[in-house]
Amino acid sequence: MNRDEALKLLREHLKNENLIKHCLASEAVMAALADKLGKNRQMWALAGLLHDLDVELTEANLHSHGIESMKILQSHGIDPEIIDAIRMHNELAHNEKRSTVFHHALAAGETITGLIIATTLVHPDKKLAAVKPQSIVKRMKEKSFARSVNRDIIHECELIGIPLPEFAELALKAMQGIDNVLGL
Repeated sequence: MNRDEALKLLREHLKNENLIKHCLASEAVMAALADKLGKNRQMWALAGLLHDLDVELTEANLHSHGIESMKILQSHGIDPEIIDAIRMHNELAHNEKRSTVFHHALAAGETITGLIIATTLVHPDKKLAAVKPQSIVKRMKEKSFARSVNRDIIHECELIGIPLPEFAELALKAMQGIDNVLGL
């Protein structure tokens, strides 16, 4: 499946523009992670783009989110490795531990995009370009900030050999590359 087909599929299942923007941001971050780690850029970016395909269908139910995506993606002939990473990005939908670099990267990559987007929304006078990596790390420690973001997952970047400040910087740069699309 090429990117245009994947984007069409995403738009068939997601109507909320903010969720679509989150998926586009995750796509950019996953592509940057793949480049940094010498992995398959197209595969990782596609996983980032499609990771929340079923979030509206499942009403964000953490026990089924990712599972419904599996069925949809299998019916479209998506690579099983991508499907597995998407299934594994939500730790509550199964009883397995993430076991591959791809699993850890997608979980951490999509989580940090949510945290970065939430940071820009809290300070609407600031654009994405003004957000600094250290402010992302600081935000992670604020209990009242973005309760829906599982900060522990962001630390999975360290399991793939990228220290958190470096990971935040990589994610910010990737998202700044598409800030006009994100409207941030």
